[in-house]
Amino acid sequence: MDAQGVCEFLDWDSKFFGRRIARVVGPCLTEKSIADIDSWCGEHRIDCLYFLAGSSDQRTARLAQENGFRFVDVRVTLDVGIAKAYGPDDGATGTMIRKATEADIESLKALARYSHRDTRFYYDGNFPLRRCDELYETWIEKSCRGWAKNVLIATNPAEIEGYISCHVPSVGSGQIGLVGVSEKAQGKGVGKELLVNAIRWFCEEGVEVASVATQGRNVRAQRLYQRCGFVTRSVELWFHRWSSEAPKGNDDYTHTL
Repeated sequence: MDAQGVCEFLDWDSKFFGRRIARVVGPCLTEKSIADIDSWCGEHRIDCLYFLAGSSDQRTARLAQENGFRFVDVRVTLDVGIAKAYGPDDGATGTMIRKATEADIESLKALARYSHRDTRFYYDGNFPLRRCDELYETWIEKSCRGWAKNVLIATNPAEIEGYISCHVPSVGSGQIGLVGVSEKAQGKGVGKELLVNAIRWFCEEGVEVASVATQGRNVRAQRLYQRCGFVTRSVELWFHRWSSEAPKGNDDYTHTL
C-alpha cells in the first residue's frame, strides 16, 4: 500500500469536534506502514488518528503502543441469525414499544446525553465531555430523521425509557446502531424488550443476519445480546493517537492542537 492509501480523512468527525481527524486504513501495522502513516499525518496536519486493530496480531498492538497510539476501547461485534433469534417474551415489563416520531426527538436527545459514557470518545480524555454528549444527541436525532431505517422506543405513561436504532445496510443484512435505556428503567427488562422487538422488525424486513457492536467493558450489554441468541464474531482494539502525544522522533507528525 502506498503512503497515500494508509489513512482516510474523516470530514464529519473533523467538523464536529473542530479537530483534523483521520483513521488508519486496515487492521494491521508494520514498521513500513508506521513511517507512511507519520508522513501522511504530517502532510494532512492531522490532530487525532483513529486505529481499529485486529486483536490477534501481537506485533500490531506492540507497534501501536510504541508509536504513540493510546488504547481506548475494545470493540466486540456479535451476530445473530434472525431465524434462530430469541422469539417469545418471557415476562413483559408493561412498557410499550413503538416507532419513534419527530415529537420524541428532544426526549431521546436528553436520554442519549448520558447513555453512552462507556464509549471510546469519553475514555480518550481529549474530547470535551459536553461535545461527547452532543455526539450521541446528534446521532439519535439523525437516526430518527432517516439515517437509521427504524428507531424503536420504549415508553411508559410518564416518559421514554429507552431506544434502539436499526439499519439495513444491504439486502438480508441488519445492524443495530444505538441502544439506550434510562437509569430508572435499568434492570427491568426494557433493553430486552427493545431488542426482541428489533429482531422481529428485522424479520419483517427480510433480514437474515443482524449484527451489533459494543464495548468490551459493557458486560451487561454483551449478556443481553447473548441471551437473545447473538454470538461473538470478532474482538478488535481501538487506539487513538493525538499529534501532541506522538513520539518526539516522528518529525513528520508535528501538527499540534
